[in-house]
Amino acid sequence: MDICEKLAYIKGLAEGLALDTDSKEGKIIAAIVDLLGDITEEICDIEDACDDMSEQIDAVDEDLASLEDIIYEDDDCDCDCDCCDDDYDCCDDELYEVECPSCNDIIYLDMEMLEEEGIDCPNCGTHLEFDFDCDCDCCDDDCDCCDDAE
Repeated sequence: MDICEKLAYIKGLAEGLALDTDSKEGKIIAAIVDLLGDITEEICDIEDACDDMSEQIDAVDEDLASLEDIIYEDDDCDCDCDCCDDDYDCCDDELYEVECPSCNDIIYLDMEMLEEEGIDCPNCGTHLEFDFDCDCDCCDDDCDCCDDAE
């Protein structure tokens, strides 16, 4: 039995008693039954609003899931290797992480950006200069990575 049914039952009991609404006790009981009716109506309105909001939240959640599928579908690595995770993708060019000394913002650079004389920090605008040396430990002229860095 839900709250509306319980209220109807109480109202039926009160009417079945044929209370004298002119007596003190009858006035109190009639006022209590009316108050219960108002409370029940408010509760039903709140439940209806919660149901509506729940449906809207479910719709937004479905829309968000669709957007996530669209946005993140390209992030999957198709090389079938175990090295791919959120921070590194073996299929991409190697990236270098640099911290701006002014704003401490992390900037990701590729080899082409490092070969330039410098860049401006995208966060604070401070000019950053790079002195990049090959760290492959081969140090000979036949090394492919050294040829790329020159």
